Amino acid sequence: MNATTIRTLARGVATKAPRFTPTIRLFSAAPQTSSPGLPDSITRVAAPSAFPNEYPGQNYIFNWCLNADGVTPLKKSAFRIAKPLDLKVAGLALPKTSPLKVNAKGERSKIPEAGSDGLDFDTFDEALQSTKDALSLSDSLFCPEGHSPGTRTGVRIISNMKVIAPDLVAYLDRAPKRDPKSQPITCYVLSGVEEFSGYAIEEVEETMEDKSRVAVSVATVVVTGKQPSLERVVAGIELSMEGLEADAKERAEKKAAEEKAE
Repeated sequence: MNATTIRTLARGVATKAPRFTPTIRLFSAAPQTSSPGLPDSITRVAAPSAFPNEYPGQNYIFNWCLNADGVTPLKKSAFRIAKPLDLKVAGLALPKTSPLKVNAKGERSKIPEAGSDGLDFDTFDEALQSTKDALSLSDSLFCPEGHSPGTRTGVRIISNMKVIAPDLVAYLDRAPKRDPKSQPITCYVLSGVEEFSGYAIEEVEETMEDKSRVAVSVATVVVTGKQPSLERVVAGIELSMEGLEADAKERAEKKAAEEKAE
């Protein structure tokens, strides 16, 4: 699914590199029906279902998806966390409360939107790129994934922080686990650096299965600092959801007006 970014919302006009969601084709070997010279007891009876050299934290399809999001896990340790069992695989503790309600009201004013008076696009883009670069060099990445609470809007957090991953899993609504793809909301969360917070809403054109092109909005959240808080990340998700919903409503109203005028 190709997407061409169009920063032409009321938030400002700018140009940004295209956002791509790769189509992944998984190849597997054909079933081996015979193995001359080998006893039946050690003959392969099924086709391999995974790439060689994969292990927990090293999944090629998920790594390719992260690469499409601008992060390349160079240390080969990136955990996609969509359910409590995934936390155990990543060596993390289970959340103490699930589902988890998070009060982020006090943090919302600390996350400006790119294109507003409080944050220009160039500053946001620079912070985003430096955060992606630092995450790529992290020893491990922990990537909670699910739906924004009460919605069907997908969220992925890409972070080097073990401490907030369990609570983020508990906060997000669990989504059906399918092959990974880019999400409408992507959060980049980095600890051990200078503080920065911001988010951006962008309109993109997506090519559907029937080859038609439709306009949708996507959100990017950046939260960095010595130890970013759960509440700050949740505030970014909430603000992003509001922006996506406002854009969807505006497009629906525009479409209805055009249809009425015909």
